[in-house]
Amino acid sequence: MKADSGLLEIYERLLTAYGPQKWWPAETPFEMMVGAVLTQNTSWTNVERAIAALRSRGLLDPAQIVGCDEASLAETIRPSGYFNQKAHRLKLLADFYLEQSSLAGLKRLPQPRHALLTLHGIGPETADSILLYALGMPVFVIDAYTRRIFTRLGLIPPDTTYHTLQALFEANLPAEVPLYREYHALIVMHAKAHCRSRPACDDCPLSGDCPVAHQAASLRSR
Repeated sequence: MKADSGLLEIYERLLTAYGPQKWWPAETPFEMMVGAVLTQNTSWTNVERAIAALRSRGLLDPAQIVGCDEASLAETIRPSGYFNQKAHRLKLLADFYLEQSSLAGLKRLPQPRHALLTLHGIGPETADSILLYALGMPVFVIDAYTRRIFTRLGLIPPDTTYHTLQALFEANLPAEVPLYREYHALIVMHAKAHCRSRPACDDCPLSGDCPVAHQAASLRSR
């Protein structure tokens, strides 16, 4: 793996290209936590529909989720997909939240990430999203888009583990929550705009340093 101080330059290019993303869109930290569960294996558009349905029923509150019948909760979040699994996960998360008494209680846990990972259905990406966006901790979130983009840039091999890729970012960026939040959001935006499953390299802000873009340009010129 290449430990690359160019990560900040990539960030600046993405920020110039797309502007501030102001992510994660949520009215409360707990709503953000709910969104982190709902966004597993689905699009944000579907999450927004599920969040709106929860809001209309007053279910963006941990006590209300704990008290809600699981089947009824599942039907409410149906737009998010895998709704039975996610309803169960939301109830576990809400119960865990209430056990800590408050968001401040979560922050006071000696190992909040480990505690989140003990909850069924909460993996590293979901846990780290909660730490970064809800708890305001400088933890860089890794997702499939991150791996795709930085593999294509030639900075990492495709089989790089979550922990190793996260360590690359955290070792080469200032440990600043606003920076980590914005960078993660910009990565998502870039993957949707250009670095798709089938890359759209025309006008890509990173094409100058991307072997995939160079290859595409070479093929077009033949």
